[in-house]
Amino acid sequence: MDAPAADSPLGVALRAARRAGALLRRGFGRRQAVTLKGEIDLVTAYDHRAEALIVETIRARYPHHAVVAEEGRGAGGTPEHCWYVDPLDGTTNFAHGYPVFAVSIAYERAGDLECAVTYDPTRKECFVAQRGRGAWLNGRRLAVAPATPLDQGLLATGFPYDRANYPLALRRWERLIRAARAVRRAGSAALDLAYVAAGRFDGFWEDWLGPWDLAAGLLLVREAGGAVTDLQGGPAGPRRGQVLATSGHIHAAMLAVLAEAQAGP
Repeated sequence: MDAPAADSPLGVALRAARRAGALLRRGFGRRQAVTLKGEIDLVTAYDHRAEALIVETIRARYPHHAVVAEEGRGAGGTPEHCWYVDPLDGTTNFAHGYPVFAVSIAYERAGDLECAVTYDPTRKECFVAQRGRGAWLNGRRLAVAPATPLDQGLLATGFPYDRANYPLALRRWERLIRAARAVRRAGSAALDLAYVAAGRFDGFWEDWLGPWDLAAGLLLVREAGGAVTDLQGGPAGPRRGQVLATSGHIHAAMLAVLAEAQAGP
């Protein structure tokens, strides 16, 4: 991948992600003071500090763009241009010293996701996508996993913060863990989507997500040659709240299993 211009949206996203990632690396492993946004939904000072760095970096170049950020530091702007910012996807992991978390940033113009960055600070893995130009990991072109039947696939998912949604989430888990070779739950939707793009996972599904969780990963998977829909097979988007992302080869099979789970016991 050619280096983007420093003042281009991708150049700004990369700079913002790396600045926030460096901050998170410095804070990782320290005892974290946490507050609760929900019953089990944590936030740390590093979520806020990383978000401030990212929004500051974006605003320095694009002061009139809209920013949708998880911790609320974003602000309105020109609706044609929108940034989705997750400063620390995997806060619970970070707070517990578990090294699975990421910075995730995407830029959308007139409803189209144009570029995306998901940065894993602990492994220094930088996943990048540009609309129509492919997806990359540290300069290496990405492609989704080769054709594999569902019963030989490695899947990933996550669980909602609202425990009232557990019955449906657990039905989906139970059916898909029986249908696939294995299912992983690492606690970062942004990294799970990046791993589908990288061919590490054959598929990923999750519901009850924020737009900052989804935006970058949707573009990464598309540009790596994968398939993305909602959990019913309809169009996927950052504000849809749910996603099924796969290599494409097992997409129909996963939709069928998810439909069975939706129907009930």
